[in-house]
Amino acid sequence: MPQKVDNPAATDGAPAESSGVKSARRAVDLIETFAANDVWLSLSDLHARTGFPRSSLHGLLRTLLEAGWLEADANTARYRLGVRALICGTAYLDRDAVVPFATEALERIREKTGFTAHFARRNGTEVVYLETRESQRSTHLVSRVGRTLPTHATALGKALLAELTHDEIEALMPPSLIALTPNTITSLDALHAECAATRERGYAAEIEEGTLGVRCVAAVIPYRIPGTDAISCSMPISQVTDADAQRVGELLAETTAELGQQLRRAGIR
Repeated sequence: MPQKVDNPAATDGAPAESSGVKSARRAVDLIETFAANDVWLSLSDLHARTGFPRSSLHGLLRTLLEAGWLEADANTARYRLGVRALICGTAYLDRDAVVPFATEALERIREKTGFTAHFARRNGTEVVYLETRESQRSTHLVSRVGRTLPTHATALGKALLAELTHDEIEALMPPSLIALTPNTITSLDALHAECAATRERGYAAEIEEGTLGVRCVAAVIPYRIPGTDAISCSMPISQVTDADAQRVGELLAETTAELGQQLRRAGIR
């Protein structure tokens, strides 16, 4: 006699698996929605941003809240990222073998230039800041670790995009580039020209394209092909001349070349 099955849909695991994958995907999307917004979000806010059914949002919010990924304001019924997000993000940095080497390089750059130095990695069309050493003269003293900016609007991003071919850049980047400031380049033709200039001089540069009042130079750390990581130096435009920026760019190119050799000798790829 055939064995009775209480739940026929579970015989092949497909419906349950599909439902589980869908819930997991929604949970990830929800976390990323919180990460992309620096305000407390209500269920209505999340429904408008994600399009998820309110019934699903109730369950997801409860699960993420209980797991520590979210925290709630009981007075307003709004949510934001919880401490678990920081713990997991810190674990990523703790386990990255490049970070200690890059941190030492940032310290040297800050000491030699007096300006803020950043270490970042390209993630698709964005750069993710993994470590920062603020200038002692900085007026804001806010670490950018874990934050992202578009590649086309930063010297870091241009340095990393210059590692790619023309066709690879075309396939990666959208046809229309968003402007962060009035100086941000917004066309692929201009981006290709910037990448060509970066390859020729050995470092990338931008003036008030990512942040008004700030100019940056950046160079790739050559330990992978194509390069995935870069170091930059941010400088107030009122404190540096073109010649100053060139000297810092050349220093970055020299420092990252030495760092790339260190990483390769240590067997880090």
